[in-house]
Amino acid sequence: MKFPLIISTVNELVRVYPERIVYISSDGNYSVMVLHDKTEHLFSFNLSHFQQLIEKQLKADASLFIRIGKGLIINREYIYKINVGKQALILSDMKIEHTFVLSASKEALRQLKGLVENEMEKR
Repeated sequence: MKFPLIISTVNELVRVYPERIVYISSDGNYSVMVLHDKTEHLFSFNLSHFQQLIEKQLKADASLFIRIGKGLIINREYIYKINVGKQALILSDMKIEHTFVLSASKEALRQLKGLVENEMEKR
């Protein structure tokens, strides 16, 4: 099994396997990490800091995550549906009843759609 991501703040430490993270959203200087079971963890640092943690700790496996626009990092394994027109991104592992409906800009979703299509063509 892969190594867990360790997120440490002044008051707490969270260890989580990357494949359990569905997405991380940000609102200014705070970030919320949402897990596959809808558990949420709030951190008092911005998304750029979170992105640096992921890249530093996961190294090559950091490619599991994609930054979408200014306020969202998603786990590429959970991409279920991209609807550019409705500015909707639906994340699901397609095994459980939990789905996560997020909103993102049309441009960010267009780029994500292109990225997923390119990966499909490379197979």
